[in-house]
Amino acid sequence: MAIVVNKPLPEFEANATGGLKVSNTSHNGKIMILYFYPKDNTPGCTREACGFRDAMPGFEKLAVPVFGISADKVPAHDRFALKHGLNFPLLADPDHELIEAYGVWVEKSLYGRKYFGV
Repeated sequence: MAIVVNKPLPEFEANATGGLKVSNTSHNGKIMILYFYPKDNTPGCTREACGFRDAMPGFEKLAVPVFGISADKVPAHDRFALKHGLNFPLLADPDHELIEAYGVWVEKSLYGRKYFGV
């Protein structure tokens, strides 16, 4: 997992859960957490999202917004967020613009099969 601190964000605007549009210009100069994950409703991604959900009171106290980002589309994000009571926006990046800009779209290998993913 790559942790990047104080890296300027590439400019972006993305569709998010709940019909929101999120852009980094609306958070310009503020600390924010962007976390990238492979796919909604997979075991590891669900644990990670629920971990952020459970930690949100602390992030809110610090006024630090959290955004989950994957290549899934908004309807899948909406179902995932509703199913697990997620209390932060999930951003849809189906064209991998943010995912690639942050260098998290990488070649992986599973049982000798190579593929690209987060």
